Amino acid sequence: MWTAPRARPIAASLLGLSVLARMLWMLLSPNGMNLVDLHVYVYGAASLGSGHLYDFTYADKTPDFPLPFTYPTFAAVVFWPLHFLPFTLVAVVWLLLIVAALYAVVRISMGLILGDAAHESRWYTAALGWTALGLWLEPVRTTIDYGQVNVFLMLAVMLAVRSARWWWSGLLVGAAAGVKLTPAITGLYFLTQRRWAAAVASAVAFAATIGLSFVISSDETRTYFGPLVGDANRIGPVGSVWNQSLRGALSRILGHDAGAPWQLAGHRIPFGPWWIAWVVVVAVLAVLAWRALEPDDRMGALLVVQLLGLMVSPISWSHHWVWLLPLLLWLTYGPLRTAVGVRVVAGYWLVNALIGVPWVLSFAQPTIWKISRPGVLAWLGAVDVIGVLGFYSWLIWTRRDRFGMHAGSYVTA
Repeated sequence: MWTAPRARPIAASLLGLSVLARMLWMLLSPNGMNLVDLHVYVYGAASLGSGHLYDFTYADKTPDFPLPFTYPTFAAVVFWPLHFLPFTLVAVVWLLLIVAALYAVVRISMGLILGDAAHESRWYTAALGWTALGLWLEPVRTTIDYGQVNVFLMLAVMLAVRSARWWWSGLLVGAAAGVKLTPAITGLYFLTQRRWAAAVASAVAFAATIGLSFVISSDETRTYFGPLVGDANRIGPVGSVWNQSLRGALSRILGHDAGAPWQLAGHRIPFGPWWIAWVVVVAVLAVLAWRALEPDDRMGALLVVQLLGLMVSPISWSHHWVWLLPLLLWLTYGPLRTAVGVRVVAGYWLVNALIGVPWVLSFAQPTIWKISRPGVLAWLGAVDVIGVLGFYSWLIWTRRDRFGMHAGSYVTA
């Protein structure tokens, strides 16, 4: 890919046109500046220290669900300075930073997959092309549409994985988890790599974000890590098709919240049995999939862990699935690039991400609050969950070829 002498100008032009198209859409279209989550970041964080941070809602463009500030208090500390700037300026810079971060993610992914070969000129060209493609994948599209933070958090995790410094890796992951809890799953990655110090450092760094938040606003920090931290319904409607977690998919198939509390012999069980059972199944599959990888395949191990996090989280909005771009890179260039079925797996994710199946199905969703829906729509709404189950199963199935492949054989042609 991208090996012709004139490929770099073409790749750069594609990326430039993609950025220009996104910028024009943002500035000129009627809904381009909606950026609902960025509004929450900017104006919600402005309430920091007032005692009303978690009472804030943004409803200008979301009348059916006024968006609350659902992030740890440390996120408000990070975002607080933004409210002093004109929102349009923040939005434009945010878009450009997302593009830069996405390119960095692609470059780091290639380094983890290809090793020293990633420094060859052709791979810089390839990175431009993949970044241009990545901007049109549905998770990144919606991240830009909402003004979300997902790509930045993914970059922090990728930098942590690449670094050999335990304290730096732990600091990056702990700080990222302080902004949004989802990157905390990376601690499991450190354990798979026996990076014990990095795992401990990430927990300490996360605790430090809580401590700093407590110093700045103790009441709001207690509120978040008290009644709010386990309330998935406050984050949004669990059954909406935008929720591509295991709990969301099961809820749409069953017709009710699969993770809701239930009664057993007079005792209240905090989580639904179907959800808990499938979380166990997915966790077992993830362990088996990780064991099927080459021992030095850091990128493969990271993807297995991140996909597990997306599956077991109560809420994994479609824009959380930005990890599909590194997944496509690993399937294309990684050590299993010649394995039987790899093109099917890669094709599944590419088509799904380009079309944006959750986005298409959202037009058939009469309301974000209604869980029960026709069976065909419910199963189609499980595309990401089915994809992860298929990916894990494929990795386990290819285990028999593990010792027949050279662990260090990467793309050289």
